[in-house]
Amino acid sequence: MEYRQRDWPEWLATVKFAVNNKVYSATKVSPFMANYGRELRMGADIRRKEKMEKATEFAEKMGRV
Repeated sequence: MEYRQRDWPEWLATVKFAVNNKVYSATKVSPFMANYGRELRMGADIRRKEKMEKATEFAEKMGRV
């Protein structure tokens, strides 16, 4: 994470995913479920090794943040 916070565009997709996937107490569903009638998925194919490596890199980066 950058001290001067110039890296926010890099995190925008992650924030959008988190907001759209959160279940809200007022509606008891996520915004994505309310709009589209299904759960939001990341779309990763976990059977492919290179995608698993990217997921591991992402998880490590989120841990550092």
